[in-house]
Amino acid sequence: MTQEKQAALAAIEAKKPLVDRVCREVWGFAELSLQEERSAALYCALLEQEGFRVERGVCGIPTAFAASFGQGRPVIALLAEYDALSGLSQEAGAVEHRPLVNGGCGHGCGHNLLGAGAFAAALGVKAWLEEHPASGTVVLYGCPGEEGGAAKAFMARDGLWYGMDAALTWHPEDCNEVVTGSTNACIQVQYKFHGVAAHAAGDPDRGRSALDAVELMNIGVQFLREHMSDRARVHYAITDAGGRSPNVVQAEASVLYMVRSDKVAEAVELQGRVDRIAEGAALMTDTTVERKFIDGLADTVTNHALERVLYTNFAALGVPHYTEKELDFAEKLSKTYTGADKLPGLGAAADAAFAREQVQLLRAGKGAMNDFLLPLCQAEVFRPGSTDVGDVSWECPTAQIHVAAWPNGCPGHSWQNVSCGGTELGRKAALHAGKVLCASVIDLFTRPELLREAREEFQARTAAGFVSPIPADALPVVPD
Repeated sequence: MTQEKQAALAAIEAKKPLVDRVCREVWGFAELSLQEERSAALYCALLEQEGFRVERGVCGIPTAFAASFGQGRPVIALLAEYDALSGLSQEAGAVEHRPLVNGGCGHGCGHNLLGAGAFAAALGVKAWLEEHPASGTVVLYGCPGEEGGAAKAFMARDGLWYGMDAALTWHPEDCNEVVTGSTNACIQVQYKFHGVAAHAAGDPDRGRSALDAVELMNIGVQFLREHMSDRARVHYAITDAGGRSPNVVQAEASVLYMVRSDKVAEAVELQGRVDRIAEGAALMTDTTVERKFIDGLADTVTNHALERVLYTNFAALGVPHYTEKELDFAEKLSKTYTGADKLPGLGAAADAAFAREQVQLLRAGKGAMNDFLLPLCQAEVFRPGSTDVGDVSWECPTAQIHVAAWPNGCPGHSWQNVSCGGTELGRKAALHAGKVLCASVIDLFTRPELLREAREEFQARTAAGFVSPIPADALPVVPD
């Protein structure tokens, strides 16, 4: 760490009470995707107070924002998220399931921490830019709806990320590592079938069943599965079965589909086949179908050059340190779920030799918290989940890290994550992530060869061109 970097990191440390406030308040708001009014308002108000230029409603999304500081190029983006999940209300710091509000919402993916960590990084970079005013621009993007809404993907559809020289972010996890590899592309579409109600016994010939159409669509997709890529996945949920009266021909029914593939262009093609099956089901039942696009995400394009920048700074800074009380909490929480003994990290899941030779040694004899940095892994890791960070990565070089915010093996989207996210355990992860990201941005400002290397790799990996999964006229929405 150079003295200049240390000064920027000290500025982050000085702002710890402010970063903690964001962690706490956004955790308490626990707002669902595209409904994060209070969370976005908090960020915008604080960023303006800190001297950033704030633009609200970016790309027509009410709870999205962009907060910039500096001038000229390079322009480095930091990505913040702040949406919660339904049904995960939970008391902070509890080691048993104890909802604050029955059926309420909670930050089961730690996005209250994610946004706060990116905010911390922006504060540190601003402090550095104040001493080096001609060095470039940092932009903190508030990206709502990652859990259902995909703001970053809509921004990519509008070409926003092409204006960035690089983008960095992080995510709370059960380990400390630099993220590598790719993820699935994903498209969500809701199909609403409209028929004609009738007495199922007295006048069945006059009825046209929307539920029949849903069921026939599902059967059609089952037969499609044999004829699609091994990496593709199609999931569905019947969101409206048409009512509870079997003696009525169901006039309305709907089903929500999710189409995944490891390449976004293939996901778009597969989605078209699913659309045609829906149209066929409507023809077979003499009903009509209304197609409602929900969201679409691209696969993630890895960037090894940026990953190395992040790792260098992560290794220099080390990992968060925990008190005995925090470690005791993590131990007790780890007893509430299965999988607490799994090997952590993306590399362990993808590379048996990596797991055996490195991860097992690091994990041996440890308690519940992974208080070490995993070795840099740049294998071809594939994660079957999806994230709208992928869309960013198709338009500019992008990389991210994981920082341990909960104990080893803690399941995603769980009450245990919510419990950790409301404690100092989670807040330490956010502050530390901010420091790693800040130091890495400073490297990108001061060492132009790093950005050149990242850009060359990006251009090679995206030579086929970006196919946005989002139609030109679509707006961010959530399913009915």
